Amino acid sequence: MGRAEVLQGVRQMRFEGLLERHERGELSQGEAAEMLGVSKRTFRRWRDRLRDEGPAGMRDRRIGQPSSRRAAVEEILRMLWLYEERYSGFTVKRFHEQLHKRHHYKLGYTVTRLALQGAGLVRPAPRRSAHRKKRPRRPMVGMMLHQDASRFAWLPGDDRQYDLVVTLDDATSAVYSGFLVAEEGTASSFRALSEVIAEHGLFCELYTDRGSHYFHTPKAGQAVSKNVQTQGLPLRRRGSGARWRSSASATSRPIRPKRAGS
Repeated sequence: MGRAEVLQGVRQMRFEGLLERHERGELSQGEAAEMLGVSKRTFRRWRDRLRDEGPAGMRDRRIGQPSSRRAAVEEILRMLWLYEERYSGFTVKRFHEQLHKRHHYKLGYTVTRLALQGAGLVRPAPRRSAHRKKRPRRPMVGMMLHQDASRFAWLPGDDRQYDLVVTLDDATSAVYSGFLVAEEGTASSFRALSEVIAEHGLFCELYTDRGSHYFHTPKAGQAVSKNVQTQGLPLRRRGSGARWRSSASATSRPIRPKRAGS
């Protein structure tokens, strides 16, 4: 039984129950029709069909009938033949573009893709995970800080670019420290943490990108080294019992792109 048949059965049961309440005087036609989401005229028409034809009269006559918008079988077969004979190995998108451009094809991309997959001519693309996986914010202030820098010509009338080093709280996005330096590094990171601790006290975790002053990355864009000690902040791995912990996972959202070699 398909989805349409199931919904048809549910609608019929609801209508029969409301019709009984209407005939007992508990509901008016308008109230019963409103609860079904139809007009009073439709409610009366369903009532008359049920009395004249029985339960069969309540059946939606569109169920089981081919859609008037259904793609022609001949056009589907022509498309499959063209793919096998002339465009084998093309991606579905590229093949669809050629069909519209060269063969007066009118069907949509989704119909084409599903037909090709159903015929076994192309394989469905594997599902990909989200590029940015969302995670819940920390529930309390001070549990995690974010620190990163953004390079830009921040000063009006000065074309030179500076790094704006910002340290903020993960729970509230409140900025605890922010200043400009010629280039971010170990000194700027210590300065930001010093300002935060002096003003707000100790925190639990520090979340950063993979800057070279945080992590040693043998090859740009690849995993950080787990053996070579960082050249800057003495941050320890999770489970060490240290108050400062750092992450370089795929969920990191740096303010600016990572520099080459970082």
